[in-house]
Amino acid sequence: MKNSIVKDKSFAFAVRIVKLYQHISENKKEFILLKQLVRSSTSIGANICEALQASSKKDFSNKMNISLKEAQETEYWLRLLFETNYLSEKEYQSVYTDSIELIKILTSIVKTSRANPD
Repeated sequence: MKNSIVKDKSFAFAVRIVKLYQHISENKKEFILLKQLVRSSTSIGANICEALQASSKKDFSNKMNISLKEAQETEYWLRLLFETNYLSEKEYQSVYTDSIELIKILTSIVKTSRANPD
């Protein structure tokens, strides 16, 4: 399988989130919000992998759109964790920047795939 920048970035992002989960759950004993964050952030890459193996362009577009939605949900959980003081400014800015980058890439992919359905 050829390399995919968005696949690689989403995987690296998921690894960062899992490590963040380990850190915060051990040090701040927060679990509920973190589980939501891990679920949505790891779903981004899982759906990208499915999209890359899609059986049609419509299937590809749908899976990438799901990835985009999961990335947007992830950004929400990050903001909530920051605003409730579970993430420091430094932790938040670092991972938030990565989430926004993924959202931008996925938005571009979804727009392009919708503009070129055939």
